[in-house]
Amino acid sequence: MRIAGRQIGPGEPPYIVAEIGVNHDGSVQKAIELVQAAKDAGADAVKLQLYETDRLLSKAAKLAAYQKESGASDPFEMLRRLEMSADDMEPIVAYAHAAGLQAVVSIFSVELVPLAEELKFDAYKTASPDIINRPLIEAMMSTRKPLLLSTGAASASEVADATEWLGGHPHIMLHCVSAYPTPDDRAALAARIALSRINPRALGYSDHTQSLDTGALAVASGACLLERHITYDRSAPGPDHAASLDPQGFAEYVRLVHRAAKMCGHAEKRVLDVEQDVRNVSRQSLTATADLPAGHLLHSEDITIKRPGTGISPARLQSIIGRRLARRVEADMPICEEDLA
Repeated sequence: MRIAGRQIGPGEPPYIVAEIGVNHDGSVQKAIELVQAAKDAGADAVKLQLYETDRLLSKAAKLAAYQKESGASDPFEMLRRLEMSADDMEPIVAYAHAAGLQAVVSIFSVELVPLAEELKFDAYKTASPDIINRPLIEAMMSTRKPLLLSTGAASASEVADATEWLGGHPHIMLHCVSAYPTPDDRAALAARIALSRINPRALGYSDHTQSLDTGALAVASGACLLERHITYDRSAPGPDHAASLDPQGFAEYVRLVHRAAKMCGHAEKRVLDVEQDVRNVSRQSLTATADLPAGHLLHSEDITIKRPGTGISPARLQSIIGRRLARRVEADMPICEEDLA
């Protein structure tokens, strides 16, 4: 998949999304400062959240436990305080693009898709709860923009349904655990294997842990895209600050991710250039036990196995017995291919 010309997938550098979310506290200036922090930390994209509180919440809406623990007492008050309009987002998106970052947005209502289209976002995302929101997914697909879909708190059958709706539309599924923060022993990185059986496209990981190395571990297990919250202060009041990384932590997170990607390297097993010297020196070859003249018919007693590995491989011993020599081979020297008639 491509986002604004940037290829994402196996063999490509990890694509890292700095999730600003609502950590701007409703302030455009704070959001712009977080965009700059994401740029300085080495992120590839920033992400915002576009919602309208009264359009999103019904009278029956409740707070999640982690939201209550952050000090919120009313879901309407909490979301209204953090709500940012499409007009507010326009300078933030422009700043991101000017900084060389791509801009992604999570949209929470079908009616807001046309507004998002006016802002020139590079990609759209469904938050985990909307993996079952077919009308919203289809509305975003109609824009022809690439989609990211988080799978937190979703069953395998729900992910399979969403995969079917998407068809061939460019998208990446993000393995996710909807716990804020996610304990290390619940990060479930191995669930990516099950997800890949349902959706064979490139996969990502939406990281809600508090550890700096989780992204690196996710990349080592096959994730090609990472999403991680960024904040100006992890102790700030609000629902997402505690599960986020400050700019210094985010920069270290990015460094570890790219180190892991560099260490993973290619996906096939082959002889590397850095191994060639040790391979030649420490492997063993078929070696003459005595001076052997040209024309000699090789017998088992003529051959032993010794270092280095510059001669014929011991794996071929049985096929070499009975062959004639094309030239003399000195005792205690490897028998090479050109020595054979």
